[in-house]
Amino acid sequence: MGKLFLVSACLVGLNCKYNGGNNEHELIVGAFRRGCVVPVCPEQLGGLPTPRPPAKIKGRDGKSVLSGKGKVLTVDGSLTDVTENFLRGAYETLKVAEFLKGRLVACILKEKSPSCGVKKIYEFDTDSLKEGMGVASALLSEKGFKIISSEDTESIEKLLKGV
Repeated sequence: MGKLFLVSACLVGLNCKYNGGNNEHELIVGAFRRGCVVPVCPEQLGGLPTPRPPAKIKGRDGKSVLSGKGKVLTVDGSLTDVTENFLRGAYETLKVAEFLKGRLVACILKEKSPSCGVKKIYEFDTDSLKEGMGVASALLSEKGFKIISSEDTESIEKLLKGV
């Protein structure tokens, strides 16, 4: 049984981003073709459609959402509360990671996403970046899974080299 990586589905070229696009990452696509990658989109797993209105975390970050102190709201003018969708998606993603335990090397997640951000997410009231994790990343990290940012190309290269 080979090693596996849990990866944000947009990174393998699946059109699951909020705007219907993707964030294809060449190294990750190669590993996906070799059967080493399990793609997940926490927002779709949480029941949100694609495309969907963009959303941001109101509160510190994904950890504050997990603790009930933060919310995830759309930023399309309606300020629709999608917190439950983001929480459901994070827990479904955790379920997938737990199924893969023993074979799962790391989770490679899309930086700056309110679900998958590893080091940075967007401020709620502005378009500027701040330090913090998305909801799914925070949950996976809290449960002891190794999380790697999609922007950490050096680590991704090292991890995927042998698979």
